[in-house]
Amino acid sequence: MLFSRRRLLIASAVGAAASMLRLPLARATEPAVVRPADPDYAMLTQRGYNRRWTAHPQRIHVPTTTEEIRAAVETCVRDGLRIAVRSGGHGFDDFVDNDRTQAIIDLNRMGAVHWDDTHRAFSVDAGTPLGALYERLNGFGVTIPAGICKGVGAGGHIAGGGYGPLSRQLGLMVDHLYGVEVITVGKDGAATIVLATKDGPNADLLWAHTGGGGGNFGVVSRFLLRSPGSDGSDPTRALPKSPGSMLNTRLILPMANEESFVRLLGNYLAFFEQHSAPDDRFTALYAPLMIKPGIVDSEILVLLDADRPDAHAMFDEFVTAISAGVDPALVQLPLQQASYADTVANVYYAAGMPGFRVKAKSAYLRKSYTTEQLRILYRYIADPRFLGESQLEFMPFGGATNTVAAAATAAPARDSFMKMLIHAAWRLPGDDERFVTWARKMYRDVYAETGGVPVPNAVNGGSYINYPDPDLADASWNTSGVPWHELYYGANYARLCAVKAQWDPNNVFQHSLSIGWAQG
Repeated sequence: MLFSRRRLLIASAVGAAASMLRLPLARATEPAVVRPADPDYAMLTQRGYNRRWTAHPQRIHVPTTTEEIRAAVETCVRDGLRIAVRSGGHGFDDFVDNDRTQAIIDLNRMGAVHWDDTHRAFSVDAGTPLGALYERLNGFGVTIPAGICKGVGAGGHIAGGGYGPLSRQLGLMVDHLYGVEVITVGKDGAATIVLATKDGPNADLLWAHTGGGGGNFGVVSRFLLRSPGSDGSDPTRALPKSPGSMLNTRLILPMANEESFVRLLGNYLAFFEQHSAPDDRFTALYAPLMIKPGIVDSEILVLLDADRPDAHAMFDEFVTAISAGVDPALVQLPLQQASYADTVANVYYAAGMPGFRVKAKSAYLRKSYTTEQLRILYRYIADPRFLGESQLEFMPFGGATNTVAAAATAAPARDSFMKMLIHAAWRLPGDDERFVTWARKMYRDVYAETGGVPVPNAVNGGSYINYPDPDLADASWNTSGVPWHELYYGANYARLCAVKAQWDPNNVFQHSLSIGWAQG
């Protein structure tokens, strides 16, 4: 990818959040409640990523402070309205946008990032887009292992575990979570602002937000970020140091036939399974593989920490390993080197949301797929009837993500080497059934031996809650007999239910896979 050096000039983190979401800053002084007759209502109800669903709430609260969130929650509870919370708006399923939602609390005006002297940590509003967060932290020379999509909001991303291009080196986002501020609702219906920190009270509430998913326990207003081992005395040492520069390129995948596909994907998975240990030198490499239907425009994006003295040799070794026996050969675009800030600005994915209709299905891999599973994937992904925006994605995991015990965070899959995502995406409502069925059958057939889902065992690690799939709670598609929550939370589910019962006793916060209450 060719670089054009540019800087994002953002007056403030709040300004960044508003501009990325096309919400004029001038409106921040207007009433914080938007109703169906108001001009902003259509935009606020349609800014969700997945256009298969749209909510039609009676009102949308757009707070600018934690106290305004608290007041909005209490008002909605008093009026008996079912609440949904929107952070960045990148949710893959109907947790917010559904016909049951009567009030939305939209956090897009809450995008402040600052150093909190009291807690000696970075304070990050839940509505902050990751792109703005990266830029603000880079001013201190530090960064976090957050996602590659710059428009994703911190709220849902962090609460579900959070990972990205630096996770193989630095762990999950929640491994750097020191505290969380949450608006919860008690038995009496009163909304309260609760702060939970590692060395303070309410430790279970903090733990639940280290992978327990958003929309379960209350409304997160902000996160406090500080890495283990830092005392917070110096902001420039409170989080990992930013890489000086990164190598990047794209490898275009020919995969002209089934044998070429099986060989290349097999090589790719074997490479990352072999190099998944926390101390492996290839933890500096992040190379997601994206395969499009018809095998058209499929590619591997390569990101490699160029601070490593052997970075170029590592890149060559990787390309050689995954190319072995593959015919025709991969096409390599020019290898670029740029500063970390420029890499985030120009190579990480843009903030905009394209407005697709989406069906997502995910899995963690503890072992590589068998040859038969690879052939099943080929038969589905090579089908030219599904040309367009859909992708079969593989995202390297392992490394530092697996240095934390499964019970230490609510995200339990801390021993996997890869994430798989079926991301079916299309534009026309009339294609819904065709694409959804395609994604469902591909997933079912790949995991046929375990009831159509990746039941956690020696080779499967379950699924990722930030890529939610209500099919896992549907006995028509999950015939394993294993409940949906075991695939997402494993043995941590009982503790999450206890936290839910304590902090949301009236089940104010709920969705189609909510803790303690979902179907199945």
